Amino acid sequence: MKKLLSLPPNLVRKGEKGGTIFHQITELSEEEYFCTCDPEGHRIGSGGGSAWLLMEAFRQSRKAQFDEWLSSEKRILLHAGGQSRRLPSYAPSGKILTPIPVFRWERGQRLSQDLMSLQLPLYEQMMNMAPKGLNTMIVSGDVLIRTSQPVGPVPQADVVVYGLWLDASVAKNHGVFVSDRRTPQVLKQMLQKPSAEELHQLQKDHYYLTDIGVWILSDRAIRLLMNRCMEGDASANSQIKYYDLYSDFGRSLGTEPLIDDAEIKSLSVAVVPLAGGEFYHFGTSREMISSTVILQNLVSDQRQIMHHDLKPHPSIFVQNALLDVSFSAENQNIWIENSHIGKRWKLTSENIVTGVPRNDWQITLAPGQCLDIVPVGDDRFAVRPYHVDDRFDGAEQQRKQFPVLAYNEIEPWLRANLSPHPSDIIPHPSALFSAEEISAEANLVRLFEQRADFRKANWSAIARNWRHSVFYQLDLDDAASEFKRYDIAMPAPLEDDAPLMVRIHDAMFRGHSDEAFGLLRQGLTERVLAEPQQPQMSVMQDQIVWGRSPVRIDIAGGWTDTPPYCLLEGGNVVNLAIELNGQPPLQTYVKPCAEPRIVLRSIDLGASEVVETYEQLQQFNRVGSPFSIPKAALALAGFLPQFSVNRYPSLKAQLEAFGCGIELTLLSAIPAGSGLGTSSILAATVLGAVSDFCSLAWDKNEIGRRTLVLEQLLTTGGGWQDQFGGVLGGVKLLQTQSGFDQAPLARWLPADLYVQPEYQQCHLLYYTGITRTAKHILAEIVRRMFLNNGEQLRLLRQMKEHTMMMYDAIQRQDFVQMGTLVRRTWEQNQLLDSGTNPAQVRQLTDLIDDLCLGYKLPGAGGGGYLYMVAKSPEAAARIRRILTENRLSSNARFVDMSLSLNGLQISRS
Repeated sequence: MKKLLSLPPNLVRKGEKGGTIFHQITELSEEEYFCTCDPEGHRIGSGGGSAWLLMEAFRQSRKAQFDEWLSSEKRILLHAGGQSRRLPSYAPSGKILTPIPVFRWERGQRLSQDLMSLQLPLYEQMMNMAPKGLNTMIVSGDVLIRTSQPVGPVPQADVVVYGLWLDASVAKNHGVFVSDRRTPQVLKQMLQKPSAEELHQLQKDHYYLTDIGVWILSDRAIRLLMNRCMEGDASANSQIKYYDLYSDFGRSLGTEPLIDDAEIKSLSVAVVPLAGGEFYHFGTSREMISSTVILQNLVSDQRQIMHHDLKPHPSIFVQNALLDVSFSAENQNIWIENSHIGKRWKLTSENIVTGVPRNDWQITLAPGQCLDIVPVGDDRFAVRPYHVDDRFDGAEQQRKQFPVLAYNEIEPWLRANLSPHPSDIIPHPSALFSAEEISAEANLVRLFEQRADFRKANWSAIARNWRHSVFYQLDLDDAASEFKRYDIAMPAPLEDDAPLMVRIHDAMFRGHSDEAFGLLRQGLTERVLAEPQQPQMSVMQDQIVWGRSPVRIDIAGGWTDTPPYCLLEGGNVVNLAIELNGQPPLQTYVKPCAEPRIVLRSIDLGASEVVETYEQLQQFNRVGSPFSIPKAALALAGFLPQFSVNRYPSLKAQLEAFGCGIELTLLSAIPAGSGLGTSSILAATVLGAVSDFCSLAWDKNEIGRRTLVLEQLLTTGGGWQDQFGGVLGGVKLLQTQSGFDQAPLARWLPADLYVQPEYQQCHLLYYTGITRTAKHILAEIVRRMFLNNGEQLRLLRQMKEHTMMMYDAIQRQDFVQMGTLVRRTWEQNQLLDSGTNPAQVRQLTDLIDDLCLGYKLPGAGGGGYLYMVAKSPEAAARIRRILTENRLSSNARFVDMSLSLNGLQISRS
């Protein structure tokens, strides 16, 4: 998704290495991030700025026509070109690059994160959910918007605006969207900074939402906006006029707009309250600290706070800095970033210190005193002392008042100008800069190099002090890259008493993946090893125990059930148990045999094996063995010493005491690599049959949990949704909480959308003939889970939220919404791993896309079965015809699917 940034001029000038300074210092992709600044010397407003940004991005594209370019992709316009007059500490590099401390309750954040990197994920999520034709989002760069609730679908309209329910005392300082109480989703008019009295009067018959600066515009709306801002066509050398997005365009919108513009009035407008929305300003020095304090303290549940902070006061923030002084409770509202605070410094309260190079100065800052040092040229510094409440507005922005000094001149100048007892020697600066000149002349490459140098030192410190730092909650993927890039020595090995999950993170951070998976296995199998089994024969000599199970289709939340993610945050999955061609396709038969041995057979593979020793039985993790699952199941049932209550000299002796040998036969009437959870559900079916045969009394929940352990024994890994999806019948939401004991709570959903005749024929299952194995896909995704990869964590959380939307749609029996959400599930799977949708599958789906509400490859993707939700029975018939006529392989075919209400069934002959 393209990001178009309007930035201060200094950020968009060309750097020595080519490209802009912005791209050089951030190392962000020029393909993904386009940046420019407003035309110099022209005030063009936020509307004109949007038009200019769009026009400049179009001119750089290879498209011949503006309309073609406009509809070709989705984009986010981020306005951050202001001069930061009220936030001088980050005026030179722009507010959007303001470094933000890692939240103490969050995982997957980066030590190098800034305001922009925290803003964009929510905006991208919204745009990914926007319908066709809504391709452009316009947002502001000096706020952070969060939401504690799932983001709902973006409505279809020409203009979609988001707002928050805020009190009049806050709303009066912003734009507000006014709607009639009878039609709250329809905009009546937009007001700019109405008085509190006006808002109180409005409330009698209206609702109002405070504008949070998140607007999504259709292509039609963008063209109208461009017309109001420009003279001539976008492809020509057009002139931009002053036009404000909010005061001009916004007040022309609605059923009763304040500005009469018939064309703009004709645009449809949807007003959307951002459910659970939170709005944090970073526009002033005080707001930067107060917003960060609130963000750090959003979570007070100690179980979710991942390190024990030792700060004397919660409003002290130190990042990308070297600190040689200690603080007391009297120090409050302190912000130190990209600075060295030497041992002879003294800070008090409300001090913001940025850009200070390494030093041994003796400096005292009085309450409210702040200091920003900005590199200029190759070796000089602009020194800006200011008060926390200073605003560099109007003439103050232009006044030449800040000295440009050599390094050795900085301390005497500061002591002379900050101390109540100035020294006799006051250096005479070679030049004085205004606030505007500091931003224009700042050497941002030097500034960012200094920040990176300080952060390099921070990495070692926070890794060493991991018990009281954010280290193991960070995006360790990013951390590992930083350690490698800056050649930072790896931290000392962890102590033996470190929590197991921390040891798991640490092992993967060091690149010891086998150790990490081994520790995960240890955590998941500890409970089973602590509960040894005593198998007892419970059938007659001529009886057979028969287990049979359906397979499952996951329609939302797959991957959130996979350790270690579910161990840290719990998982949500909606799936359904299905039979194929009227039969449960996975079956197991267990019966006694006269000789004290174990005989294993597979009907579909035509294979057999005789097991006579513990050593043979223990070979369940041998690669390529057709009988790994039954061997591991029998081990968990107590037929290996480490899982057994009693000890025997041999397997033969144990089976003699048991009363018979065991003959176990498998039947999997489904191709390997199907994506329908075959191996996990087959394992659960075997465990269920063995439990009945051996009087172990495992219920379906225990069978599902032991299946998770069984897969760990096989080293294949995996989550819990497959086995619970098949063992438990019907359509259900499965949910777990954090912790190693993953016991899903099942909430059954109505089956009408799958069994009623008008819907049943719309559910299609097609075997593609393409096989795949989930193991390699699983290993890479799980590796990123171990490393708290921030991008992946955000996506998994969205998938959990999406699951609850699916749950709600099925509860409401909304067939169209359910099918549409299946499509979104497939899109999320591809964002997690693009390899889940190979080119051959795309050839198929391109043929039937318009006939489906949604479709997906169940499971990890890559091949196997294709599940489709047709728009209607007529569309389903056309899909059958199209795919039958366009088979990718000789094995490709439709398979009749039907909902299984029983799940796992165990019976005896």
